[in-house]
Amino acid sequence: MKGLAPLFLGIFGTFAFSWVGLTVIPNWQIGHLDPQREEDGSDTYPQPQSGMVERGRRVYAANGCIYCHSQQVRADYAADDIERKWGSRRSAPRDYIFERPVFLGKMRMGQDLANIGARAPKEEENAPASPAGSASPAASPASPGAAPSGASPSPSPANAGLPPPGAPPPKATTSSPPASSAAALPPPSAPATPGPKAPPASPSPSAIANASPGGTTTGLPGTPAAGAPWPVQTSGEPPMYSAAWHHRHLYSPRSINVDSNMPSYRFLYQTRRINDAPSDDALKFSGSEAPPEGWEIVPTYDAKCLVAYLMSLNQSHPLKEVRSAAAPAASPPAVTGK
Repeated sequence: MKGLAPLFLGIFGTFAFSWVGLTVIPNWQIGHLDPQREEDGSDTYPQPQSGMVERGRRVYAANGCIYCHSQQVRADYAADDIERKWGSRRSAPRDYIFERPVFLGKMRMGQDLANIGARAPKEEENAPASPAGSASPAASPASPGAAPSGASPSPSPANAGLPPPGAPPPKATTSSPPASSAAALPPPSAPATPGPKAPPASPSPSAIANASPGGTTTGLPGTPAAGAPWPVQTSGEPPMYSAAWHHRHLYSPRSINVDSNMPSYRFLYQTRRINDAPSDDALKFSGSEAPPEGWEIVPTYDAKCLVAYLMSLNQSHPLKEVRSAAAPAASPPAVTGK
């Protein structure tokens, strides 16, 4: 009987200290946080989301997306998330003050989604579909092999030696040398006769699989590089990270990345007969993925809410308490004498 009191006090103390350490202290540290506001009130971050986004958040959790994707950019001393361009800064408690519960995630079988909304193309609402050869975050003038908008495409390898239409015929000195003089040719780095260049070869599947999913930013912080190796922008497909791209990715992940192990969420879409005209929301597929003639694949309301939630994920806003990643400043020149 004498030992019951110390045993009870020990059990009670263990639970009390755990409750204080896991509940009281964290709430005391971050429970009072409010959105960051500028002095003139012109900018507020974060902001409450719409009801459609909240419904998409529930769809996201109900379908197990929280198990494979994280929503937390780890600091540079803990991981290489910032090097992958998954964000320009680490995540902070203020990013989650309107989220209940917080979907931090722990498994990273897929890309981190904390800033996937920042990767959406600009004015995506005005351009729901992308025609073949149109500009996109991954098919911009900065990407290798991509021609600027309005510029003529590069000639194909078969026509690489032909002059452009309307140009004078090439001189005799520009003809290819005979095979016997191949040893006398200058090295590849030497200047050669100017002429149209053939487009660079596409990266091999192994290079794509082994490449990092990030790259240098081109626009918003957290935006993947133009021509990022994964996923690859395909000509004629919706711009990467647009609403149409997200719907296609959810319906058929392997049509975006052949090596993806993401399950297909086709039950969030409806295959229906076309009545008068095809729907503006209909998914554009070709080949085996295309619906039968006279039918179309359209997203349900839950699918639209899920995409709205994904496109709302954006932690690229600078925070005063977190230092954003920036290029290292140039070191001053060394002093060699007085």
